[in-house]
Amino acid sequence: MQAVTIRAYGGTALVNVEDVPRPVPQGPRDVVVAVRAAALNHLDLFVIGGLPGITHAFPHVLGADGAGLVEAVGPAVTRVRPGDRVLLDPGVSCGRCDFCRDGEQPLCDTYGLLGEHLPGTMAEAVRVPEENCWPLPAHVPWTAAAAFPLVFLTAWRMLTTKARLRAGETVFIWGIGGGVALACLAIAKLVGARTIVTSSSDEKLARAKALGADEAINHGAADALKEVRRITARRGADVVVDSVGARTWETSLRIVARGGRVVTCGGTSGPLLTTDVRRLYWYQHTIMGSTMGNRREFEAIVTLLGRGQLSPVVDSVLPLAQARSAFDRLAAGGQFGKLVLEIG
Repeated sequence: MQAVTIRAYGGTALVNVEDVPRPVPQGPRDVVVAVRAAALNHLDLFVIGGLPGITHAFPHVLGADGAGLVEAVGPAVTRVRPGDRVLLDPGVSCGRCDFCRDGEQPLCDTYGLLGEHLPGTMAEAVRVPEENCWPLPAHVPWTAAAAFPLVFLTAWRMLTTKARLRAGETVFIWGIGGGVALACLAIAKLVGARTIVTSSSDEKLARAKALGADEAINHGAADALKEVRRITARRGADVVVDSVGARTWETSLRIVARGGRVVTCGGTSGPLLTTDVRRLYWYQHTIMGSTMGNRREFEAIVTLLGRGQLSPVVDSVLPLAQARSAFDRLAAGGQFGKLVLEIG
């Protein structure tokens, strides 16, 4: 079968489309899904560049997000059957440790992601545990389904489970245009929060306003901290979403209101941060880390997807054969929303 792979670590020039063996069920609860669409995430760029502590067997198939039709199932599978439309939860857990038994799969001792720790979704077929297959309503297009899981699960846990964002609160979101940031915008609007978004692109800011952002700041042309203080009458934002890391962290801790919350799911500009602990305790800030989400949270977002209350922004759709072009666009940062590969 055709798949998007890497055979070494480096840049996007190493992304290949090649023939690899088609997966078959190996365990009694395995499901093989014929993928119809897969989406790119910034995570894929980290995988291509090489991640500390993770060694892949090459060729390694990329991709965490995907949706398709069940092709084959192991003998103990009861959740799905061949021909079912399914959406894939990217996170795979053991199901046996204390965290899994408590329903906190992202804290599992062996938690891993499709495309990062395991063969990914950018292929004509992928093998997953049956627990990772969720029914996909017939009215949801393949491309929208593929663009949905990782970013919306991440954003949902960040804002609703961790930060407990409430109606009427103000949330500040760095880097609108990325998948997680746009998912945070959609969820914040659903909750009834006031949203302030940033970008260095006026075009992206205009598109974010069209999607419902209440305020938009070009942080390349204006001081984000001063603008937030002006917009909020010096109060600051109740919740700050920062997945940028080193470049924005100190500003985030000044933007957040007294008693407010900063939540992070990544550090695209670097992992090492500087925090003035005096401000942290004096203003009683809460800093939270968040990764992916659990099964309950995934069910919640899939339900909202089916109802049309949440949906992803898709930047562009390309055929599998043009995967390298999609990765080049992602690496350049020019996209607004998700890049999706059409398969099959």
